[in-house]
Amino acid sequence: MGFESYAQIGIGTTDPQETLHVAGTTATIRIEGLDMVNNPQNNGTGKLTPVYVDKKGNFTLTKPGYTAGNGYVLPLNFLVFTPNFIPNNPAGHPAPYDDYGTIINSDASTTTVTDLIHSVEIDVPTSSMVEVKYAMSLYFSETDLFNPPATEPSDGKTRVIQSYFLIDFNSDGLSGTELTTQYGFKGQYYASGPGGTKGYPYMNSQGYVNMTPGHHTLYFYGVVNDPPGTFTSIGFGGANEYLKIRLFN
Repeated sequence: MGFESYAQIGIGTTDPQETLHVAGTTATIRIEGLDMVNNPQNNGTGKLTPVYVDKKGNFTLTKPGYTAGNGYVLPLNFLVFTPNFIPNNPAGHPAPYDDYGTIINSDASTTTVTDLIHSVEIDVPTSSMVEVKYAMSLYFSETDLFNPPATEPSDGKTRVIQSYFLIDFNSDGLSGTELTTQYGFKGQYYASGPGGTKGYPYMNSQGYVNMTPGHHTLYFYGVVNDPPGTFTSIGFGGANEYLKIRLFN
């Protein structure tokens, strides 16, 4: 003959008021299946992860609306989500010239110049596909932004501006292959008319790459292309920009 028994369990109390009652003003609960070691959806050290309750009452880190199959992959988390990832004034100019961003020049003797804009370090907790989305403002000048004020181009000549990023896997120095593998490559052109133009045009792009767990570094580069005999000075990221790095498994 079988029977069922119902009881309330108290931790820190001899008078439990619920099926499980954890008493104490500083009481905590730990579920090791949801920690960063055992659950890849955990956001990791220094970040909080929302906990959801499914239709059966189970605790889960899986976001509502997730449907498995059909090629759908669940985003783990945003490793980086910042609206201003490029320093606004690395040249140290006084106001009002403190919003040029990282400056790259192509003088009259060059037609293509490539230089580093900024680098970002990330820690990937588990083998994942990583999505990197970024946007940055561009400040155009036909005089050197290192020596303000700027002079908006008015010569009618076309400039082509490009950006991309490299990945130093495990942050141990860029290898030959890593130096030649460009991600998120994007370009746009700018042609001025008489009188030039003021304001910030924007450029955005994204790239995807599979990464293993570890500490990695992303290097963002800018490329300035202009006609022979033309001086072009570009400030990358002096106004609004963003960087979003998201993991999928």
